[in-house]
Amino acid sequence: MPDDLSAVLRPIGAANGLPNAHYTDPSTHEAERDALLWGGWAGIGVGADVPDPGDAKPLEFLGLPLLMLRGRDGVLRVFRNTCRHRGMILVDAPRKIEGAIRCPYHSWCYAHDGRLVATPHVGGPGVNRAEGIVNDDLGLVEVASHVWRDVVFVDVSGEAGPFEQAHAELQARWSAVDAPVFHGGADSRFVLEVACNWKLAVENYCESYHLPWVHPGLNSYSRLEEHYHIEAERFAGQGSTLYRRITGEGGETFPDFPGWPESWKEGAEYISVFPNVLMGAQRDHAFVIVLEPTGLATTREHVHLYYAAPETDGGLRAKNCAQWREVFEEDVFVVEGMQRGRVGPGFDGGRFSPAMDGPTHRFHQWVAAGLTERKGR
Repeated sequence: MPDDLSAVLRPIGAANGLPNAHYTDPSTHEAERDALLWGGWAGIGVGADVPDPGDAKPLEFLGLPLLMLRGRDGVLRVFRNTCRHRGMILVDAPRKIEGAIRCPYHSWCYAHDGRLVATPHVGGPGVNRAEGIVNDDLGLVEVASHVWRDVVFVDVSGEAGPFEQAHAELQARWSAVDAPVFHGGADSRFVLEVACNWKLAVENYCESYHLPWVHPGLNSYSRLEEHYHIEAERFAGQGSTLYRRITGEGGETFPDFPGWPESWKEGAEYISVFPNVLMGAQRDHAFVIVLEPTGLATTREHVHLYYAAPETDGGLRAKNCAQWREVFEEDVFVVEGMQRGRVGPGFDGGRFSPAMDGPTHRFHQWVAAGLTERKGR
């Protein structure tokens, strides 16, 4: 990993972007994993992945096996997906767990809240207790988690502090539009596999500079001139002053979120919540994209659409999903092209437009500051 990131931390007019190693070097990728993705609040999924009590979804977060489980009490928890006996993976596919979480290796069993409740034959055939095996000390390892706007955030390090404190500025900014959201169901989610480092997806989403050339259709009704920048300590992005709601062939629309403020009636905001969650808020629907880094130069984008009511017009949902998929697919050649362009020693990280690249520069500064802070510990 490059030792000197001072050029990234300069004011935007004199700053360089992150050096090539941050997109192409395995050791730098690991350093960013530890400092940025495992070192604070990062997104791993959505509550809609486990909607009902007993629903469980295993996943790997940069190789770390985790289990999202909605308990019988309705609380969504995240555990290390690892048995405390011999380290066996507990759940290997999404499913409903009616009884206990049972290890398939030696049948140690855990309650939905993580407590170890059974250790069959641990003291010999027919003996279910053993000296030194204290059930209260061997429950599943729970990972700090928080659900906001249905996104499941985790703090693997356990050192980031409460989510509400870490993201107080963001929650205050969106407090007036933070109404309950309802996932649109199977026709309101899709996944994009992208051949780029995860940070390039964040950088591209942050800014509207590329709209006229990459999204000419979107720019025809949400023009570059109608966008503004958002820059904060732990998030950045763009907003639009002229949002046009989607309509069906018969003029049908989605219901607005309740209590939607007048100041946002024609507006919308699209922000990157550092490190890896992209969000959009509009009067009639919202979306989130959880970026899953699957390798140094590969990313899986999990896209979910939300509405103000549990039941909405199915045809209109399908149209809305198709439109957003088209928009997000238009970005693929850009982020993949930037990834290919960073192979080789000749690129110095690039420069920023002081007028147009503020949100992207802010993200680069956050990355550089996080790595520098961790290195100094």
